[in-house]
Amino acid sequence: MSEDHVYLFDTTLRDGGQTQGIDFNCADKQLIANELDNIGIDYIEGGWPGANPTDNVFFASPPALKNSILTAFGMTRRPGRSAENDPGLADLLEPDVRAVCMVGKTWDFHVTLALETDLEENIRMIDESIRLSRTRLREVLFDAEHFFDGYKENPEYALRCIKTAFDAGARWVVLCDTNGGTLPHEVEKIVSSVTDYIPGKYIGIHAHNDTGNAVANSLAAVRAGVRQVQGTLNGLGERCGNADLVSLIPTLVCKMGYKTSVSEAGIAKLTSLSRLLDERLNRQPSKNAPYVGESAFSHKGGLHVSAVEKDPRTYEHLDPAVIGNKRHIVVSDQSGRANILARFRDAGIEIEPKDPRIKKLVEIVKENEYNGYAYDGAEASFELLARRALGQVPEYFRCSSFRVIDERRWNAQGKLITLSEATVKLELSGENFMAVSEGNGPINALDSALRKVLTPAYPQLADLKLVDFKVRILTPGDGTAAITRVLIESADGEGEHWSTVGVSTNIIDASYNALRDSLIFKLQRDGVQCELENNCTG
Repeated sequence: MSEDHVYLFDTTLRDGGQTQGIDFNCADKQLIANELDNIGIDYIEGGWPGANPTDNVFFASPPALKNSILTAFGMTRRPGRSAENDPGLADLLEPDVRAVCMVGKTWDFHVTLALETDLEENIRMIDESIRLSRTRLREVLFDAEHFFDGYKENPEYALRCIKTAFDAGARWVVLCDTNGGTLPHEVEKIVSSVTDYIPGKYIGIHAHNDTGNAVANSLAAVRAGVRQVQGTLNGLGERCGNADLVSLIPTLVCKMGYKTSVSEAGIAKLTSLSRLLDERLNRQPSKNAPYVGESAFSHKGGLHVSAVEKDPRTYEHLDPAVIGNKRHIVVSDQSGRANILARFRDAGIEIEPKDPRIKKLVEIVKENEYNGYAYDGAEASFELLARRALGQVPEYFRCSSFRVIDERRWNAQGKLITLSEATVKLELSGENFMAVSEGNGPINALDSALRKVLTPAYPQLADLKLVDFKVRILTPGDGTAAITRVLIESADGEGEHWSTVGVSTNIIDASYNALRDSLIFKLQRDGVQCELENNCTG
């Protein structure tokens, strides 16, 4: 590899698994490892053999990787034992992997306090553990734990630890900012000093994000000479997380001109990979995540949109397609004609730029947002608003009335429960229908009642599900009479997501409006024919 090649080491499955609220199972690990392998990550750290049953099962039947080196994580031998008789080291060397990443102490404070041993014994632990591992494996990586803190307090000892690891046969010596408190200028200065002892092509960086500088510290280390970067997808990790590989990879390649094993096609998969991980973890993706967030290439201000329409470089640092993202034009009370036209284009609505209805629609959007609507978070409702203004939305059904009743009572088992019951009256196909349904809340009951009538007529609604439900009080000074805004995020079996909005002084009414728009948007997008006589336009 050339001198400007940076190797990528992913520790999502090990360090990322230490994120609060995250617990990978074996299937999760298999899936994520295969996805990382597909984009070309050099090393995938699968976990710690012997530490827990999940990691044991994972390494007992590891994924068949095509591009990446599966790596096991462990630690140097314990004080007072030989490397050959240390059970932890034995567990580390048991799996059928090509590489191990071995953590060892390099801060004298930790050696005496945490390990409760002397500094010379720690040096022997590093040396003997790596020498034994090199007799059995192709590659050994040494994670120099707390290196930067150790270097600041006792640089001679910290350097001696990593030089011992290198001389014992470590392919990579990884400098760890374990506490995440080192700043970029410190990283660059310290790494520059380290390269006087160990060539940069054998040095890596492992940064934590406790000061919000994990990515910056990693980039500073690369500038100073290191040629391996460790991190996690979406910055997962203990406390504030690790360096985010999703941000690091395009920055290294697209901004700094370094080469990696991730091809252009792999970089273009970063957005989908980032969102796949969040979906797997049942988390909402961060909208403002660099490069891959939904808002990363969003434009709201009318002046911005007008300029972007002329040349995206005016307000975009990178073509979003490079990392698999897309431009997103937001419609709001700050919108102008350019926003509306851009959203029409995105929605596939054809209209002349000088059509007088565009000006009217801008006025409607601004008036509605003044009254509490938020179309920058509910694009589906905006598209329906626009299409209705152009006469392109069929009236799939007509709700003549609905009623929701909540009852709190003791059930037959003596348990206090609250039940919701909804009754809807709809007109459909020239006939009137009534349906009653119970739910675990008023909106669930209302949704269930609507579907009892609508799904037989529109089977396309069968796979529609509510993903998220947000309520915001817009006039808190009005107490229980306040205006309420409801945002509903929906999805279907094809993985498509959309959001709708409803506003009212009555939370049930606001919820119904958002729910109705969600149902209609699904039908409109799927090109479903209308079932309500004499109301099928467009």
